Amino acid sequence: MKPPLSQSSAESDRSGPNAPSGNGQLPDGSSPLSILVIDDNPRIAESLAIAIEMAGHRLDVANGPEEGFSRLAAQRYDAILLDLNYAAGRTDGGEGLTMLARLLDDDPAACVIVITAHSGIRLAVTAMQAGARDFVMKPWRNAELIAKIETAARRRPSQPDQPTAPAAAGDVGEPVRLLGDSAAIEQVRVMIRRIGPTMAGVVVTGPSGAGRSLIAAAIHAASAGAGRAMARIDLRDPIAWDRLDEGGPGATRLLRHPDRLDPIAQARLLDRLAAEDRYIAIADDPRAITPALARRIATVEIAAPSLEQRRADIPVLARHFARIAAERHGRPLPRFTPAAEALFATAHWPDEARGLAAAIERALLLGDDGVIEAALLAPAAPIAVVASLRSSFDLDEAERSMIEAALIEHHHNVTHAAHALGLSRGALYRRMARHGL
Repeated sequence: MKPPLSQSSAESDRSGPNAPSGNGQLPDGSSPLSILVIDDNPRIAESLAIAIEMAGHRLDVANGPEEGFSRLAAQRYDAILLDLNYAAGRTDGGEGLTMLARLLDDDPAACVIVITAHSGIRLAVTAMQAGARDFVMKPWRNAELIAKIETAARRRPSQPDQPTAPAAAGDVGEPVRLLGDSAAIEQVRVMIRRIGPTMAGVVVTGPSGAGRSLIAAAIHAASAGAGRAMARIDLRDPIAWDRLDEGGPGATRLLRHPDRLDPIAQARLLDRLAAEDRYIAIADDPRAITPALARRIATVEIAAPSLEQRRADIPVLARHFARIAAERHGRPLPRFTPAAEALFATAHWPDEARGLAAAIERALLLGDDGVIEAALLAPAAPIAVVASLRSSFDLDEAERSMIEAALIEHHHNVTHAAHALGLSRGALYRRMARHGL
């Protein structure tokens, strides 16, 4: 028989030193903690929830690394409880240690407590050496578990030179995490870790909607000044120029569209920049920035990759956007049909990740029974059209791809596929014959 997950009764926990008072506040007057557990075992999550909520804290549950990063991209947690094994049959802790490294790369101040069995003491020691604050052995005693979480969450990280909390653009303390595992986005993370802690001026380029502002926020979050808000200044707005003098010495400012200024305006901007401040710019065409200004605000260029460059990340982003939209609108977390998931590999998403998020939110609102179908995504995300050698657009290929997606969606039921496409059965049969389907 497996040992119980915890070894203290509800009565002893409820009367322990960490139990909440009648008004829901902790007896020592401290604020309740927000805690995330990342574990694919629902029994573990249920046992943790009982102990943590009885102690007056709040718990969210992620059933694996992907959902864990998604939740961490949406809000900050005081502590993260991280299981070290996920794939069936694996006990080497490789998945958990990899996630731990990325968690701490994204936020060196993150409070991570690893969960392991008694046989995994060596893994726990390795995790502590890698930066985990503490570890919890299964089975645990609830009082000891809560004490460990509270002590670890309120202890500052051991690296005094690291920022205590990353700040998103404009707001101190918001999470800044780049989702996805593609080589393109990992290269961006590497650049951020290298350049973020410096005072170098950085220009973020790439297509609009690909996450340029998020990358700029992540650069600031990796800096020594992460505890101070980063002001956004749209240089196309003359009134916004007044904010160049706000924030005091050593501040970081996000300059949007310096490439839209003429040379005279760029020279005027250069005269306004303080030597002790850091500047991060977002530009469509960095070549339009004058060399003198570029030396100050564009020492390094980081390009936000398009979705085409990181297509393998689209399913991860789609599920993240679906979860955010579901929580915003009070809907159950939706699932994507196989045909909808097939679109992720072939479709072109106008406005990049921002457009993908809008398409998924729209599909969530229009869909039924918590299901997102390909036909709901397609109007906001038309199938990619392919340019021919003479630069003409191949509309036939786009139509063929749309029909294929509809047929897959409806298990090759022509009547249902025709209805989804807004065609009669006869019209769909004729188009299928034309495309050889």
